[in-house]
Amino acid sequence: MRAPAHWDRDGLLARALSPLGRLYAAATSRRVRREGLRLPVPVISVGNLTAGGTGKTPVVVDLLQRLGGMGLRAHVVTRGHGGRLPGPVRVDPRHHGADEVGDEPLLLAARGPVWVARDRAAGGRAAVEAGAQALILDDAHQNPALRKDLSLVVVDAETGFGNGFCIPAGPLREPVATGLSRADLAVVLGPPAMRRTRLAALGRLPVVEGELVPHGDGPDWAGMRVLAFAGIGRPEKFFATLRALGAEVVRAVPLADHRPLGEGLMRGLAAEADALGVRLVCTEKDAVRLSPHRRTGVLTLPVRIEWADDRPLRAALESVLERG
Repeated sequence: MRAPAHWDRDGLLARALSPLGRLYAAATSRRVRREGLRLPVPVISVGNLTAGGTGKTPVVVDLLQRLGGMGLRAHVVTRGHGGRLPGPVRVDPRHHGADEVGDEPLLLAARGPVWVARDRAAGGRAAVEAGAQALILDDAHQNPALRKDLSLVVVDAETGFGNGFCIPAGPLREPVATGLSRADLAVVLGPPAMRRTRLAALGRLPVVEGELVPHGDGPDWAGMRVLAFAGIGRPEKFFATLRALGAEVVRAVPLADHRPLGEGLMRGLAAEADALGVRLVCTEKDAVRLSPHRRTGVLTLPVRIEWADDRPLRAALESVLERG
């Protein structure tokens, strides 16, 4: 799904759809009031208040690394958007494809144990039985199946909360104040100037700020001519990052989030890249949806979070682990 244009502004269409948005918010409110299952290990939720990409996956990767550094075997439990397996199933990149478990679980499974489960409680139980000493719930802020010890809400500093309306009038899954009331920490990701514009909306909620930056020993992007494609929540962010690194984005192809990258589509993109004399490039999340023979001909741009000051996050994790 691509975000509708009216989600960015308070216009006539958004206001006409706002009664439906109120119904959506009411349904979310009823759902989150349910009491979830308490597990015997710390449960850390990473979610957001809006539909679309905000940077949750890099946050989950960061948490996996942090908890591992603390000596804990952390497992991720996720729904597996784009996959057909209901689970609970532990993701094995050697045997599973994106059509089975989704692209984000495959990407995360390269960093640590990941479970796909439409029933998050069943997924959490399976992870604990397999030896998990902590759980990271991916995209679970509006899912009450498991009781949470720490809830992080990720905010995109550029788009914030859109026009402030709930789906379908705007991008919100629930009203901002309601969603933030269940959060323990806000993670605001984006350039410093944009981050500052979002802080007032978060009230007194503790905040940790950061920015997604290129990671690893990749190619020298300066002057490279590329055809970039991306099937993520906000493809434009990826294209902007490439340009900031000095790449010449001759053609940018935005795709729907989680869109399958079938042979027909990839054959067309490869032919166009050859005709233009450019390299194909995509995100890491897109790359896991490529067939093995297509993956070898496509460059990727890995990213990680560069924190402005990660002390609020460290303090929150230490508090949760001390409790138990």
